[in-house]
Amino acid sequence: MLLQATASIKAAAGLLDLNWKSLHGIVDRAVARGLARRSVDEVRRVGLDEKNFGKGHDYISVMCDLDQARVLEVVPGRDTQRARELWQQLPEPVRGRVEAAAMDMSAGYQSATRIEAPQARIVFDKFHVAKHLGEAVDRTRHAEHKELTAQEDDTLKGTRYLFLYNPQNFSQEQSTSFEALLQINLKSGRAWAYKELFSEFWNQPGVQAARQFLKDWLRKVKRTHLPEMKKVAATIERHSEGLLNYFIHRITNALSEGFNSRIQQLKAAARGFRNFAHY
Repeated sequence: MLLQATASIKAAAGLLDLNWKSLHGIVDRAVARGLARRSVDEVRRVGLDEKNFGKGHDYISVMCDLDQARVLEVVPGRDTQRARELWQQLPEPVRGRVEAAAMDMSAGYQSATRIEAPQARIVFDKFHVAKHLGEAVDRTRHAEHKELTAQEDDTLKGTRYLFLYNPQNFSQEQSTSFEALLQINLKSGRAWAYKELFSEFWNQPGVQAARQFLKDWLRKVKRTHLPEMKKVAATIERHSEGLLNYFIHRITNALSEGFNSRIQQLKAAARGFRNFAHY
């Protein structure tokens, strides 16, 4: 109880007058008891997500039970083999009953799911899709700003965050500036408009309406002269079935992202971890 109430093992060690090794033994035994009494028979919908572990490109993968709001397993890495290890933590009969899995569009998570739980519908996370679209708008703005600057035109100078942030959170001055930008025939403005239009995809009443909306949106983007948006559109088209599966299960990785924030808090409080098992 004291370990749960303190920010770190070091803090608990000072209060209990125990060494770090002894306290970790208490933690290890508590975790083993908890896992022994945990039931996973009712797991039906899961989320797979990645989280930065160390410096640079050092990642872990997390599997969450989306219905019961709990972490099921954490493994180092984010490739297909590691994602398979996540699935393999669930007994085979349980894996066979999982109905859906939310994830980003990385190939590793998809491949692992098709191998270990082929009956589960893959649902691509709406927030990752929004991230891809936002990055395409930013790249479009950056390229256009470079072109305009070469012509001594500073129209897009200092506008990056106007295109990245939600206009609903703008000040009056920012709203006025952004509205003025959108009135100009800029590639950045058109790219932003297509990104905003796609957000309506998630509000469609069902699969058929969503399929038609997606078809219309893709046709419009393909006709533009916006290469970055076309790239994202091609990615979205390749993953269309996983996007449409949202209208069957309506799950996202918002819960997984919330756990990632909590994991980050624990990591910061501990000032890092000596090894992955402790993490």
